[in-house]
Amino acid sequence: MRSRKSILIVVTLLSVFASIPAFAGSTPSKTAANQSIDSRDADLSLVRQVAASEDVARVLAANGFTQEEVNQRLAQMSSQDLHQLANNLDQLQAAGLTQQQWIYIGIGALAVLLLVVLTK
Repeated sequence: MRSRKSILIVVTLLSVFASIPAFAGSTPSKTAANQSIDSRDADLSLVRQVAASEDVARVLAANGFTQEEVNQRLAQMSSQDLHQLANNLDQLQAAGLTQQQWIYIGIGALAVLLLVVLTK
């Protein structure tokens, strides 16, 4: 009876951990060092526009950054990093977990609860 519970626990744990994908996403490689000035200006304009949006500006201000400081720091970024940031703006998320991550946490909590109930 004891080995049957152990096998059930191991199978449950394996299925839980196997169902959780890696949370890291793929990131495109950096652009070539000879990126054109027009391309850099377009990337800088896009990132500044997002940083100036109402929600983002409010969060930045709450963390002690003025719009001028943000613009200065963006201007100091390398062309490669700026291009990468501009291309991945839609992948950035505010603090907190995504809905998918909450689902995996719920599955894990349910598995732990199931293990506790089955071991008693």
